[in-house]
Amino acid sequence: MTRFARLRTSLGTLLLIAADDALTGLHFVGGKHVPDIDPSWLEEPDFPLFKRCAAQMEEYLAGERGKFDLPLAPKGTAFQQRVWREIAKVPFGETITYSQLAARAGAPGSARAAGAATGRNPISLIVPCHRIVATDGSLTGYAGGLDRKEKLLKLEGALEGVPA
Repeated sequence: MTRFARLRTSLGTLLLIAADDALTGLHFVGGKHVPDIDPSWLEEPDFPLFKRCAAQMEEYLAGERGKFDLPLAPKGTAFQQRVWREIAKVPFGETITYSQLAARAGAPGSARAAGAATGRNPISLIVPCHRIVATDGSLTGYAGGLDRKEKLLKLEGALEGVPA
């Protein structure tokens, strides 16, 4: 069964999606690649996983949490899964480039493909794709909007030396 809920945050409303007891989606409403709510999905804002997610998101946005502890089950190709696993390893307050990400995902020289996979990350914030930047350190590409990417990196203290 697929469940969903909407979560209001200081950065905008998030659409939370879960299958069974794992998060399969966390999207900024109005961002790119947000799935349409299927009529078969159950809206369940009190679902325990969504409550845990909301509490951890609140702590993160208050600067009190650097890592999330939630069961995740993103759906994607084998390459996308590898890219998302590598994104998940980028620590709070740090950034890497798309080129570095591609190499870490086992596809050196495939920065564009890694960028495309990053853009399709279905679990924004928790799989912190906002921590991936251009080779020159500039902020490029973020399905939730570059203004949010900048705010998230500022929250994490990761913008020192990053061109605007």
